[in-house]
Amino acid sequence: MVQFTLPKNSTIKTGKTWPKPAGAKNVRKFVIYRWNPDDGKNPQLDTYFIDMDSCGPMILDALIKIKDEIDPTLTFRRSCREGICGSCAMNINGINKLACIWGIDEQKGDIKIYPLPHMPVVKDLVPDLTHFYAQHASVMPWLETKTPAPEKEWLQTPEDRALLDGLYECVLCASCSTSCPAYWWNGDRYLGPAALLHAYRWMIDSRDEATGERLDDVEDPYKLYRCHVIMNCTQTCPKGLNPGKAIAEIRLMAQARLH
Repeated sequence: MVQFTLPKNSTIKTGKTWPKPAGAKNVRKFVIYRWNPDDGKNPQLDTYFIDMDSCGPMILDALIKIKDEIDPTLTFRRSCREGICGSCAMNINGINKLACIWGIDEQKGDIKIYPLPHMPVVKDLVPDLTHFYAQHASVMPWLETKTPAPEKEWLQTPEDRALLDGLYECVLCASCSTSCPAYWWNGDRYLGPAALLHAYRWMIDSRDEATGERLDDVEDPYKLYRCHVIMNCTQTCPKGLNPGKAIAEIRLMAQARLH
């Protein structure tokens, strides 16, 4: 069951149903979460009908069409439209995905769209990612060195560089962390799959000289060890990455220091 951080004492109600496009034969139904903190009302689900013969193939295309042609008050984030920026992450038919790279034809029946689960909502489909970004910053996602910088660049062997594949591609969309029950329950202290994936990326970078300090920082009952290996993070990642494996590797590195 999809759950969200809602305004106190509120429930999601059935909202407005917009009319079907006249004369359209290829119509899809979209049910979208709506909430505006300024109007003092409870969240609601509004229903829209899209003529697919005049709409692009992706979920984001439908959202843009709704905003441009039906309901200009609909609010969501988007930017690159190519699965690179991570802006348009949302919960689509119960799965966290990027709306710009998920096809409408991949969905059966009505398409239900909510903001990312268990996050404070700014408005409609826009979650507040302030805490998520702060957790990412806390793992020092940059190269830490102690020796003097070389004249040109820090060099890596092809083999060392290959170790970073499957880690650096993360676009910080928050799909993984917001699909993780351990993050729902302990998001204030557990770093979550996205931050830990980035932490591991720098721990194994052959150019980095702060691996010990990085391990010291995350080796905490909550920061690292709240993961219960449910693997929702890996299943939902729109880039095909494996945060669960990265978390397991950090644990192995931490244990290796004890022997």
